[in-house]
Amino acid sequence: MKAMVLAAGLGTRLRPLTDHRPKALVEVARRTLLEITLTRLRSFGVTEVIVNVHHFADMVVDYLKAHNNFEMRIEVSREDVLLDTGGGLKKAAWFFLEDENVLADSFLLHNVDVISSIDLGRMVQAHKENQSLATLAVQKRESSRQLLFDEQRNLCGRRAGRDREPEIVRNAQRLEYLAFSGVHVISPRLLTMMTEDGVFSIVDTYLRLAGRGETISAFSADKYYWRDLGKPESVAQATRDLSENALLR
Repeated sequence: MKAMVLAAGLGTRLRPLTDHRPKALVEVARRTLLEITLTRLRSFGVTEVIVNVHHFADMVVDYLKAHNNFEMRIEVSREDVLLDTGGGLKKAAWFFLEDENVLADSFLLHNVDVISSIDLGRMVQAHKENQSLATLAVQKRESSRQLLFDEQRNLCGRRAGRDREPEIVRNAQRLEYLAFSGVHVISPRLLTMMTEDGVFSIVDTYLRLAGRGETISAFSADKYYWRDLGKPESVAQATRDLSENALLR
C-alpha cells in the first residue's frame, strides 16, 4: 500500500521549535513527527511513501537518507511554492498512478503534524465497503472549521469559521458538524478528477465532487486518541501522552 505524508508546511504555529528545522523534524518523546508518522504507516502495511517538502527541505531529505528511509521506498516531492493539501497531492499524483491496475488500490494521505491511534486498517476497510472516492477521519469536537455530513455520513458541505454561513453542496434533511482529523483514504480515481490547479485545498476538490454526487465518506475517530501538534504546548502534552501510553509508540 502507498501513502503520502503532508510535511511541507512552514510550521509557524510551532515557533520557536521550527525556527531552525521543519515541523516534520520537531520531536515528541525523542522521536520526530516524521518518524512517528512513517513508523505508524508501515505498521499498517504501507511500504511506499511520498513526502512533500518545502521549509528546510534539504534537512528532511538528509534525515531520511540517514535513517535509510525507515526501510521503505520513499520519494520526495519538492514544492518551490507551498501548494496546500490539494495542490501538493496533485503534484505528487504520478506516484500513485505509475503502476498498472492502480485505480483499484486506495492510498493514505496523512498530515505529519497529527498523532493518533486511529485504526487505519479499519478505515481502509470502511472505505472499500462504502465504495467511497475518499474517506475522512472525523471527530465530534470543537473546531472553527467543520465538515458537514448527512445521516449516511456523506459529505454535504463545510463551515469555514464559527461566524460564517455553511457552504452546502449536497442537500440533506439533517446535517452533522464534524471536525476533520488530517487522515484520509483516497481512491486513485480521484486524482484523475482534480480540475483545480495551483494552490488549493483538497477539501475544495472533495466539496466539488460531493456536489456532483460522488461519495466522500466520514470515518468516526471519536474512540481513538488524536492530537493536533500545531503548537508547542500540544507537543509537550503529546510527549507526556506517549510516555504514558504504549499503544501510541
